[in-house]
Amino acid sequence: MRYMVSFSPTGSTKKVMEILTGVWDQEVQEIDLTDYQNEKKEYEFRQEDLVYMGVPSYGGRVPATATERLNRMKGNGALAVVVVSFGNRAYEDTLLELKQTAENNGFHVVGAVAAVTEHNIMHQFATGRPDEADQKELLEYGNKLKERILSDSGIRDMDLKLPGNEPYKDYHGIPLKPHADKECIKCGLCAKLCPVGAISAEDPSLTDDKKCISCMRCISVCPEGARGLNKLMLAGSVQMLKKACSEPKKNECYIL
Repeated sequence: MRYMVSFSPTGSTKKVMEILTGVWDQEVQEIDLTDYQNEKKEYEFRQEDLVYMGVPSYGGRVPATATERLNRMKGNGALAVVVVSFGNRAYEDTLLELKQTAENNGFHVVGAVAAVTEHNIMHQFATGRPDEADQKELLEYGNKLKERILSDSGIRDMDLKLPGNEPYKDYHGIPLKPHADKECIKCGLCAKLCPVGAISAEDPSLTDDKKCISCMRCISVCPEGARGLNKLMLAGSVQMLKKACSEPKKNECYIL
């Protein structure tokens, strides 16, 4: 069986993974780690399974929430492809951390992809990516990974080397937290879809900043455009990242 396991609050990582897994003729079963209702759910795989795991890079790290949910999975020797999306700055230790998380839970990682996607906070960086050229390249990656997996030539006896460093870089979140404005109609969609339950179901205009992981899902799903960030803080963040994010970055693929 083939699986697509994703933590994708704004849909960017999922889009990349759909391209990569779309090369298979057989059904690919989706497991959505973004769903707060599945927070405590456990999963077990078989050695003959193939699991694609995808997360966005948050400050060069795997989101802690995603790690917690991945740690409830038992690989039992299943093959895995790890996928990281990043907003045109750098993914730093994310790919390595995701690989090691998978291995610690009994998966054997045979491939990895780092893909550029539109920045989930500052949309002027990597706007529209993955674009048409990216999608073509990701499809090529998907086919190369498929060919290598099907070849099964010593694939379980090899260790995939990925960029990154240990100990991983520190990441303590960011101060940018979305809040509702007067346009909020209290429909509750943001509370229902928040990956960490940081928004009050009784009063969706209230957000628990301590729980919030700044994933921006609430902004992306709000039908009224009633959620946003402090404009002054956002402008300051744009200036801080302008140099690092302005130059278009490339997608990367690693295969055993």
